[in-house]
Parts: sequence; structure tokens; C-alpha cells
Amino acid sequence: MSDYFNVADIFGENVFNDTVMRERLPKNVYKNLKLAMSGEKELVLADADVIANAMKDWAIEKGATHYSHWFQPLTGTTAEKQDSFLSAPNTSGKVLMEFSGKELIKGEPDASSFPSGGLRATFEARGYTAWDCTSPAFVREDATGATLCIPTAFCSYTGEALDQKTPLLRSMDAINEQALRVVRLFGNTTAKKVTPSVGVEQEYFLIDRDLYLKRKDLIFSRRTLFGAMPPKGQELDDHYFGAIRERIGAFMKDINKELWRLGVTAKTQHNEVAPAQHELAPIYAQCNIATDNNQLTMEVLKKVAYRHNLACLLHEKPFAGVNGSGKHNNWSLTTDDGMNMLDPGNTPHQNIQFLLVLGAVMKAVDRHANLLRESAANVGNDHRLGANEAPPAIISIFLGEQLEDVIMQLIDRGDATSSIQKGKLKTGASTLPDFNKDATDRNRTSPFAFTGNKFEFRMVGSSDSVAPANVVLNTIVAESFKEICDELENAPNFDMACHDMIKRLFTDHHRIVFNGNGYSDEWVEEAEARGLANIKSMVDSTPTLISPETVTLFETFGVYTKAELLSRAEIKYEAYSKAINIEARAMIDIAGKQIIPAVISYTTELANSYLAVSEAGCDASTQKEILDKVSALLRETKSALTKLQTVTATASAMNSGREQALYFRDEVTTAMTALRTPADELEMLVDKEYWPFPSYGDMLFEV
Repeated sequence: MSDYFNVADIFGENVFNDTVMRERLPKNVYKNLKLAMSGEKELVLADADVIANAMKDWAIEKGATHYSHWFQPLTGTTAEKQDSFLSAPNTSGKVLMEFSGKELIKGEPDASSFPSGGLRATFEARGYTAWDCTSPAFVREDATGATLCIPTAFCSYTGEALDQKTPLLRSMDAINEQALRVVRLFGNTTAKKVTPSVGVEQEYFLIDRDLYLKRKDLIFSRRTLFGAMPPKGQELDDHYFGAIRERIGAFMKDINKELWRLGVTAKTQHNEVAPAQHELAPIYAQCNIATDNNQLTMEVLKKVAYRHNLACLLHEKPFAGVNGSGKHNNWSLTTDDGMNMLDPGNTPHQNIQFLLVLGAVMKAVDRHANLLRESAANVGNDHRLGANEAPPAIISIFLGEQLEDVIMQLIDRGDATSSIQKGKLKTGASTLPDFNKDATDRNRTSPFAFTGNKFEFRMVGSSDSVAPANVVLNTIVAESFKEICDELENAPNFDMACHDMIKRLFTDHHRIVFNGNGYSDEWVEEAEARGLANIKSMVDSTPTLISPETVTLFETFGVYTKAELLSRAEIKYEAYSKAINIEARAMIDIAGKQIIPAVISYTTELANSYLAVSEAGCDASTQKEILDKVSALLRETKSALTKLQTVTATASAMNSGREQALYFRDEVTTAMTALRTPADELEMLVDKEYWPFPSYGDMLFEV
């Protein structure tokens, strides 16, 4: 085929990766950069100048004319300011292409218009971006041309973090320091660094762009605010892992090609459960790189969709009545000498280091369950959590049969002497092989599930950055490691103290373990009896950010200051209120300008039909019955619209903060539901020719 390409040839071709650096940097500069990347040495400006020049030359060869510090402010998206490599003309009018070490290391974007939660006044405009040398620069190609993108952190003039990356890097330092103490307890003297390793599974919807452009709700709020379910939804499960349609396959092919060129290891692709829903998953990477790659993936998904006349929907619940979208954050800890600290081995009951690490994670999640829940809280996720495709809002840990058995041996008998083995899976067909099966099943209803050698945090919303979730995971586990090491490092008999510690961790924190059906009503009751919180909304979860326990935790490990936490809570309340306000105003606009006029036109047609049939002396009772029902729903819709207008105006006039967010949640969203209900009923009655925008059936099944 003419568009054939070899993956190995194109992978990473637009990334300033280790291979490129080895080729283009002097050996001493390369060595110093690697030391800076490992945190062992600060990069000097002279070396930065050499690196910047090499990076510029490489990028220009790729067609780049501009460079940009690419960062992740608290808007939920990425941001950048592009500058050309152009220098001022010399006396002969010639220009040079220049890029200095100072420009590489530091940028100065205007910080006044980004969310700061009160950390910065509007007139205090200066902010700084700082190069994250551990995340490779890349060249992005689009309609603006080729741009050298340099992953950076973003902070205010006074030093507070205004982004997702800065706290993430701080949390990685925290867990590295404490995890090294753990491996040292067990005699590992070769490891110099422990890194959180993350794999992010990304779910998304694809619909035809022409249909998308006819839906004001999708354009303004990223989800459908009206819409009746079609005759067929996802009940047959026939879309899940089904054959990928050609149009979607062509899209996926281009996605893979773009991501591979950018060094993103896109590996898995498939249809998800809901019609028009799909998933993409990469291979694991270092935590901050995985976070950058996921942000890049979301950008590429939307960009490539546009080229294929599709719209990529990343909202957590773009369609009511079918599964929403999340992203599964697969988290583990790996040493630089090749050890996964969450690998239980074949006999986990004998793997003392693993059992200690497992107990530490249980303690961390149990103690800070509310904070972990908060890390996945956003407006869209309020619609998703607890439904069939998503975990409940109650934090619990799934460990599976094998590890649960080991834990109970330790709790009940004080010692673990065996591990449930895998066994053979016999298919019963002579032509199919028997094979070893995993020691435990999976549990898709668990928000935090152990899956072999990692934990899968399934709560994160599809549009969210995974940075906050990993900041929390890194920090709460670092705290557990610290407390454990503080005790064990001074123990006169390490083996005995470690044994007692493991038993105590499992006993004290076993309440957080649940291996059953997280969707059942029985679990909600049991969780309450165990003292586990059921935090159902973003507004309810946000106070956890500024609790004394949270402030102490983050300040102890230098991840957030109290001021930074207060600002983030304020930003969350404001973001919630603004999102609901946009949705409410969109509903008001759609109902008032599209739905009600369309229904009036239809009722007029019905009335004329009724009169004509009646005058002809025929039975017009059917027309009358439909007319009465449509008219009643029209009155209900108009009344609900008036109510929504009133409460939205009241909410908008309130001072921003928790009180306003609570009013939007309790009053405005209730009024929105009251308006949607009769409008969706009308969609099922009004002639399709009169209905003003595409239906769910149109969007979900016409791709």
C-alpha cells in the first residue's frame, strides 16, 4: 500500500530523545545533562546553551520555525506561547536562527489570566515556566507548521505552583526518597532511584463532526444536555471489542502514526462498551512522562478527529443512558536496577518486601481514601462514578483471592505459609491448548484494584489530567514508607519487627479491602458500617484538600504549601460553578430558541390536522390525544425553563466559592433535570422533521 510505514523507523522520530542527545551533544554535556535528569547535579548555563543550540538545529531540520514552553496550567488543558527562532536583523538585513540556554531553561508567560485561586491578583502578571529535562522535547506538526515543544513546569513570580507538573515532580522526589529507604532495609545497595511507573488507558467517543456542529450542547458544554435514548443502546454488548469500522480504523491508524512519531507507545486499541466509544492504551512510562504523553494523546485525538470529519468527545458522560468514559491509572514503583516493588512473585507469602509494600499501600489508601477520591473529582465525573462502567464513589482496594488468603493467614494465625497457586485452565476442546491462568480474577467494580504487579486506579475522568491522582498516590505512599522505615530502621531485631509490622498493617487496614461487587446496594451498606466514606460529588470532595491532615501531609513532603492547597480548592469550586453555569445557560438557549419553537410548529401542524380530519367527519381522536399530550409537555417544558432561568440568575449573582458551588449543585442541576425530562419525552413524540438537532440514534450509530 502507498501509505505503508515501518513503526520501528518512525517511532520517536519527532522526539529529542536519548539517542538524539547522544548523537548531537558533546560527551561531557551529555553526561552533565544525564546527571541533571537524575537529580544529582544542577545544569549550568554553559551546558544549557550547548543543549539549546543542538535542540534548535535538530528541530529546524524537522521543519520547525518556532519553539514553545509546553505546560499544564490549572485549566485542565495544556498551554503554550510560541516564539520563533528568529533573531534581530544584522546591519545587512540578514537574520539568524537562535535559541539560547536561558530561553530553554526559563520562559515568562503571562500568569494573570490562568486560574490561581487567589495566589495572584489580576494585575500581578509575571509567571515562569521551567524546563522539565526528564521529559523529552518534541516537534509537533500541525496547520501552524512545526513547533519545538519543551515540557515545562509553571509557577508564579512568588514561587507557588500554578500547574499540574510542579507538584507531580515534587511528589516523585518524595516517594523516591522514602522508597529507597524501604529497599535498603532489604539489603538493596545498588538502586539509586525509585520511580513511579504509570500506564494510562484513555477512553473516548467519536461522532460525525457534521452532527456535532448541530448540537449546541456539545459545542458549549462537551456533553448532551438533552436527548432521548434510541431503541438500541449498549444492552447487547455487541460493540465491546467488536470489529472496528473502517472509518474508525482509518482514524486509529493516523492516531497511532502521530503518537508513535511523538514517542508515545500507543499499544492497545479497541471498541468500548457503549456505541461510538473506544479506548487507547500505551505502554508504561515514568510518571511525569506518562502524564505528559496522556495530555499529548488527548490533543492528538481531537486534532486527528477533525481531519477525519469526526468529533472526539472526552467528557466523562457525553450521553445519558450509556457508559461514560474514564481513564485507568495503572501505578507501580520500579527501581533503576530493574525491580518492581509491587511484583509479588510466584510465592507472595514468602516475599516479605512485597508484603511490607502492600501493607504500606493499604495503610495509605485507608488513611487518605477521601483525598484519593478528591484527586479524581471533576464536574463530568459526578455523572459517571457509580454507573456500570465506573467504580463506585466509595474507595476500596481489590486484592483478589490469592493475596486476600495470604493476608488472612497473617491476621488469623500470625504467619503465612502458603499461596493459592494459579492452576491450569482447561478449555475442554481438543484443539485448544490448556494454559496457566492468573492466580486471581479481575474486579472491574473496584476503584483501586491490584492487577498482578500494579494498582489500577479506575476513578480518573476521561478529560482529566492524571497528575493529581499520581501526586496523591506518590505522597500518601511516601508517608506510609516513612513511618514504616522510621520504626524498622531502629528495630533491634529487624526480621521480627518487620513480621509484626506487616501483620499490624494488614490487621489495622483490612477494612479498606473489598473483593466483591462494588455496584451492589449491600456494599454501600457494608462500607458505611466499615466507616468508609461515600462522597458522591466534586463539591463534597473538595474540602478534603484543605483539611488539617491534608495540609500536614503535603507540607511535610514539600509537595504543596497550604496556600497552594487553598488556591486549588478555590479553583475547584469556581470551575464547578462555571461549568454548571455554562450548561444551564446552554439549556436555556436550546430550549428557548430551538426546542419550544419546534414543538410549537409541530402542535400547529397537529391542530391543523385535527381540524381538517374533524371537518371531514372522520375520527380525529388520535390527533387530539397526541396534541393534548404534546401541549401538556410543552407547558411543563416552558415552566421548567422559567425555573431554570430564575435559579441560574440567582446562582450567577452569588459570590464565587463553596456556597455558590453548593447552590449550583443543589438548585441549578435539579432545575436542569426538571427541564430535560419533558424535553426528552417530547423528542419521542415530535416528528423528526421538526426536531431541531440530531438524536442519540443519529450520533451513536452513524459513524
